[in-house]
Amino acid sequence: MRKISRRSFLKASAVVAGAAALAACGGSDSSSTAASTAGSTAASGAASEGGATNLVWTIWDKESTAYWQAMADGYMASHDNVTIEMLDLGSTDYMTVLATQLAGAADIDVLSIKDIPGYANLINLDYLAPMNDVLTRDTADFNGTIEQLTTDDGNFYAVPFRNDFWVLFYNKDLFDAAGVPYPANDLPMEEYDALARQMTSGEGDAKVYGTHYHTWRSCVSLFSILDGENTIVDGNYDFMKPTYDLVLAQQNDGICMDYGYLKTSSLHYSAAFENQQCAMLPMGSWFIATLQTYMAEAETPFNWGMVKYPHPANAPAGSTLGTVTALAINVDSPKAEAAADFINWCVSEEGAKVIAETGTFPACGSDETNEIIRGTAGFPEDDASAEALNTVAVYLEMPYTQYASDIETILNAEHDAIMTLSETVDEGIQNMNDQVSVILA
Repeated sequence: MRKISRRSFLKASAVVAGAAALAACGGSDSSSTAASTAGSTAASGAASEGGATNLVWTIWDKESTAYWQAMADGYMASHDNVTIEMLDLGSTDYMTVLATQLAGAADIDVLSIKDIPGYANLINLDYLAPMNDVLTRDTADFNGTIEQLTTDDGNFYAVPFRNDFWVLFYNKDLFDAAGVPYPANDLPMEEYDALARQMTSGEGDAKVYGTHYHTWRSCVSLFSILDGENTIVDGNYDFMKPTYDLVLAQQNDGICMDYGYLKTSSLHYSAAFENQQCAMLPMGSWFIATLQTYMAEAETPFNWGMVKYPHPANAPAGSTLGTVTALAINVDSPKAEAAADFINWCVSEEGAKVIAETGTFPACGSDETNEIIRGTAGFPEDDASAEALNTVAVYLEMPYTQYASDIETILNAEHDAIMTLSETVDEGIQNMNDQVSVILA
């Protein structure tokens, strides 16, 4: 249920908060906030000559993100009467800046949604139009993510067009040198743990860790939600204990790097894997393109592959975590019908192929889009890596809740305390239970 209307006093609050954010991130910088026209000459929010429709679409980091332009160009190629004008708000505090734009009644039609806390905020402020009767594609094609974006009123207010999901990357050369078979595409947590222990070797600077966990909470605690029976937004986190116990045992035994060291050294997960300091790395599918680029330029490239994400024994192989990037319609747009047509094209089979051709995973993936991505330069040639792209269930790292931001803050703080041994697992989980329950009450 929506608690706040944008026509309440919170609208003014959003303007003040957003203005502060703009000032903090250099709101006067034209490179981050200027509109860039995908078609060419249409003026912001206006219909171009000849009765053509101009849709204003908010995005971030246009110059470094290939799929924005590809989607705009792909749609306009088959819709001569529509111009897509991209308004680049920059990635820093994007969702806050977007809320500020909407509070000021900016001429915006299509909104890109970057994260769930920001999505929840825009719903609470009544800035998004419901999409239930707008989406033409079957919601079943979105692998369960639409349901996780649905609010208490039964509506969803955004449609995913991009879906990153987690897989297990591994260093083939390290496995070959150790004489250990590669990980399988069906890898229960106990077998994953045993494999990580088997692949740990050496000492000091020459040590190879069996696996590696970045400092994000999602890298550790969210193995626990893959059975589909638990969620991180209902206020009870007892189910996370087995996963924390497993990872802390690995840390204690030197199977993975120490969390405290990673925090203080700021070692990035890409460096740990690319420097061959770890045999395996659970990470999101966005890392595929990073590895492809690295291996093309590296002085000492190595062979790598990937398999489906490790899973609890009671969850099927192909159950994994995910994040989505979604599209929504400004509730005040006078061009809502045209905006809906653009969004429906973006999640169509044609739109999905355009997105895949940029090396990005579309939310409605298929064998054809997987083949497109598999055909990109540097993608592993083995069949197991190709099979890793097929998922059976994708659980969002943070499903929709109007309390997403507050819950995220609590869970992150307790995760840090658990992983640095400042609290026991039991203490940390009890604190999660107590604090989140207060928010939900």
